[in-house]
Amino acid sequence: MSDHQEEYERLLGRATFRLWADLPRQVQEMIFESAVSQDAIVRNDLAVYLHDHHPRSAHPARPLAGR
Repeated sequence: MSDHQEEYERLLGRATFRLWADLPRQVQEMIFESAVSQDAIVRNDLAVYLHDHHPRSAHPARPLAGR
């Protein structure tokens, strides 16, 4: 991989992270799946990180039973 390609990927990654909360959920899921599809440990770590840092990434609250 060329130095330029690595720099472009880093820049796109930073931009994606800055805009994460504003992205539609479907786009978030597509980016997430593309980023972690090969590594279960990174998948869990990134999911926890995103949920902690971007409230819109958190799963919606489940409705209470009987209400």
